[in-house]
Amino acid sequence: MAKTMKILVTGAAGFVGFHTTTRLLGAGHEVVGIDNLNAYYDVGLKQGRLALLKDRPGFSFTKLDLADRAGMASLFQDHAFDLVLHLGAQAGVRYSLENPFAYLDSNLTGMLTVLEGCRHSGVKHLVYASSSSVYGSNTKLPFATEDRVDTPVSLYAATKKADELMAHTYAHLYRFPITGLRFFTVYGPWGRPDMAYYKFANAIMAGKPIDVYNHGDMRRDFTYIDDIVDAIEAIVAQGPKPSGMDVPHKVYNLGHNHPEQLLDMIELLEGLLGKQAEKRMLPMQPGDVYATYADISDISRDYGYTTKTSLANGLKQFVSWYRSYHGS
Repeated sequence: MAKTMKILVTGAAGFVGFHTTTRLLGAGHEVVGIDNLNAYYDVGLKQGRLALLKDRPGFSFTKLDLADRAGMASLFQDHAFDLVLHLGAQAGVRYSLENPFAYLDSNLTGMLTVLEGCRHSGVKHLVYASSSSVYGSNTKLPFATEDRVDTPVSLYAATKKADELMAHTYAHLYRFPITGLRFFTVYGPWGRPDMAYYKFANAIMAGKPIDVYNHGDMRRDFTYIDDIVDAIEAIVAQGPKPSGMDVPHKVYNLGHNHPEQLLDMIELLEGLLGKQAEKRMLPMQPGDVYATYADISDISRDYGYTTKTSLANGLKQFVSWYRSYHGS
């Protein structure tokens, strides 16, 4: 039997955090979850996720803000974590134009409190969430981890790149292994309602128009949540891999490796929901990029990662959950 561990999951009430925690508990690990349950999107959705976790053996939850330095320090003092999965963050490209200081607090101060906690408590491996947004205005496709990522087009992207730099620094200074994961447009049941596919579903079901940016001429590497969690579970089980350099910090892309046209995604949603969308065609929005496309050769080589879920099948699973959750 594989070794079980005591694992901290930040952002445990979030989309990826919830699904990851569910899988870890199923594998017999002990999980301590934290989340600040902020109101960036419907808190009821976060509470609904937590309700499914709270009675599971091996799970405990503390409401805690990543930017609470004293609270985070106490958390690490009170527990001897074998592994930390830092999945909590202030997400969203467009919201970073409206509330930039939320990204400073959650994504920069929050990353630092996690790094300091790991440093002072002897955590054996830190795995943290980055984002495909770090590729910014890069035009070479697919995006590869060896590409330069110094042209961000949103503050959110800049904070995620800063997280990678901070992780590299701590791995260099304090010699503990750190693994970064650049997520590509994750979707599925219990997903984030600020994401396009979820917003489209809400609008279509309400008979309201949907906003289609760049007149629909956009491509996204939509990645189903189960495929994301498969990769995280493999990293947890197998541990960090050599980085190929002196510093024990490695970054991977986590995407489907197959970008889809935005209009094709909308057409699939329309078919599954049984309703046509009224499309309001708009220009490109500040902070958006035309295409995302993940080169996943590194993580495939190191962890045997493959994606199993097509966009059609993944959206089918999402719509089934959506109808059940929203009673529609």
